[in-house]
Amino acid sequence: MGYVMRQLRDPEETRMTDSTSIADVADERPIKPALLRGWRRRCPNCGSGPLLQGYLKVRDTCPNCEQELHHHRADDGPAYLTILIVGHLMVPLIMFVFETFRPEPLVLATIFTVVCVAMSLYLLPRLKGIVVSYQWAKRMHGFGD
Repeated sequence: MGYVMRQLRDPEETRMTDSTSIADVADERPIKPALLRGWRRRCPNCGSGPLLQGYLKVRDTCPNCEQELHHHRADDGPAYLTILIVGHLMVPLIMFVFETFRPEPLVLATIFTVVCVAMSLYLLPRLKGIVVSYQWAKRMHGFGD
């Protein structure tokens, strides 16, 4: 429930009032199911229609429930999150493998390059689904209309 400070007639007197109406509560969009649907690359509204058309292109509308999805503004967010996650997982692992096993640098670079690319290709569309679903759940960028 959202609370807003409303100024009354007297500038000195303010109070907290409930700004959430019954219609807003009835039309609430829970975040957790939406994020799980986004991870599965499904429509955040119905959970059964595909969210993406191809590898990263978001559909204009869900073919199942007709939810408009063209409002999203994912931009560089999913790529940034992918780099952040892959980097934070790979750097300690590379350091551990190098210190423990002392492989040849070319072997180390080859193995971890393949692992980093595979993880990035796996995470990128899923994180894009999460970002679009989060925007849908929070009614951002035109999803609230």
